[in-house]
Parts: sequence; structure tokens; C-alpha cells
Amino acid sequence: MDDCIFCKIVKGEIPCHKVYEDDSFLAFLDIKPMNLGHVLVIPKEHARWVWDVEAVGAYFEVVKKIANAQKKAFNTDYVVSSVMGQEVPHAHVHLIPRFAGDGHGEGVDLGNTKAFSKEEMLEIAGKIAKELE
Repeated sequence: MDDCIFCKIVKGEIPCHKVYEDDSFLAFLDIKPMNLGHVLVIPKEHARWVWDVEAVGAYFEVVKKIANAQKKAFNTDYVVSSVMGQEVPHAHVHLIPRFAGDGHGEGVDLGNTKAFSKEEMLEIAGKIAKELE
């Protein structure tokens, strides 16, 4: 789709802080993270909903791989996954690491985003990517 922001990211028209890429899927840091290491995992081929992804099993294997890398990178056992789909009309899974003291027992507050510098985002992406090697 020409006007889909995630399709533009896949094509390289919009930059991202990539943590994982293969022939079918891409994972990158959310630009409005709800916590340190918040990642979006998307299929490269446009699908409106996660349930429209033809290789949904392979998709969730990638989601699992990224979540496990986040756990190692940030020394946490708690990674929240969320499939909402309203924000961008392209299938995506949110993976949000949670930590002691961040209110992690209270659920995720979608309006509570955090800001990280470009340098911090590069470091965060690198930590996750390193655990995928």
C-alpha cells in the first residue's frame, strides 16, 4: 500500500531502529515506546490484521524470538505482547518489556509513552539485536 507507514518502513523510505529482519518479517523499536525496548514486529507483505498474515505461525515464531531476546537484553522475565491494530492499518505485534517499579502489575497505559534520544534508541536496538545473533 502506497500510504501505509509500515510498508514505507519495509521499503526503506522511512528509517527505523531495526532489531531483526528476514525475508518475511521486520522488527523495530516503536517511535513512541511505552517502555524501554518496546518493539513492533510486522510482516513485510502488507496485511491489514495479524490474522490475515498467511504464515501466521512463522510470524509468531519471530515474535517469540524477539520477546526472548528482549528478556535477555534487559534482564526481565516479563514482556507484554499486544495485538491491537487500530493505530496503523498494517498487521503488527507490540512487545513491551516490563520492569520492577514501572507499574508492571497494573497493565500497560497506552497513553504513557517514554522518550529516548537517537543515541539511546540505537543502543537499545543494538542490545536486542545482539541477543538474536
